[in-house]
Amino acid sequence: MTIKEAQNTVNEWINTHGVRYFNELTNMAILTEEVGEVARIISRRYGEQSEKESDKNKDLGDEMADVLFVLICLANQTGIDLSESFKKNIDKKTQRDHTRHKENEKLK
Repeated sequence: MTIKEAQNTVNEWINTHGVRYFNELTNMAILTEEVGEVARIISRRYGEQSEKESDKNKDLGDEMADVLFVLICLANQTGIDLSESFKKNIDKKTQRDHTRHKENEKLK
């Protein structure tokens, strides 16, 4: 699925199952909550915190997909073409960081 297809799929889902988009501020709060759920799994599964028994069955991929869904909602309702924005962002990073990371002694 392309990013554009994902944006269309989310829009169709919202219009079919969700009645309407939540407002942007509500979606921003939901996005923050979903990112927190990803952070919780990563900090406990891959970091130094112990993982609670109740967290061991949590699906990291599913939580990341929740983040992506809400991010796409925000893009759709603010008129952002994520495909184009992502392409521009990669181009910017490529130009700006062409040798930066290769020359970083901390990464060697």
